Amino acid sequence: MSINKKTIVDVRTPGEFMGGHVVGSINIPLQEIQHRIDELKAINGPLVLCCASGNRSGLATQFLKSCGIECENGGSWMDVNFLIQNR
Repeated sequence: MSINKKTIVDVRTPGEFMGGHVVGSINIPLQEIQHRIDELKAINGPLVLCCASGNRSGLATQFLKSCGIECENGGSWMDVNFLIQNR
């Protein structure tokens, strides 16, 4: 997965996000995704979604793709962070 020029969206809770996250990522908890579609559509470029394990970001990815938003499941935020730091 290439993450150049992609926006990282972390779908964990705000508390989880505050405990550690990918630098520059935005936090939109899974339960808020459906209410923030317009905000997500306004972001330039594809999205990479992440969470703690990849399960919640997988659900968010399926939903957003069904809404026509270009995105992919990055899995764990720590995996995404590793890819960013080693590019």
